[in-house]
Amino acid sequence: MSLIITADCINCDVCEPECPNAAISPGEEIYVINPNLCTQCVGHYDQPQCQQVCPVDCIPLDENYLETEQQLITKYQLITGNT
Repeated sequence: MSLIITADCINCDVCEPECPNAAISPGEEIYVINPNLCTQCVGHYDQPQCQQVCPVDCIPLDENYLETEQQLITKYQLITGNT
């Protein structure tokens, strides 16, 4: 399941550089997460790094993009070329 940045985002800029898949980018008003690139850091870290650094806790799971652990691993492998 992808993560999403909510309207509570304060644009502090700490999440974007932490994303190993470059899934986070500035949006029109707040940062946004590309669900096609978000693996919740599966394959890179034990926990999503953006959630770890977010000072306002505004990065929950995106219920619109349900994925299993295996689907996240497969996505990681496609993004990085690591198999």
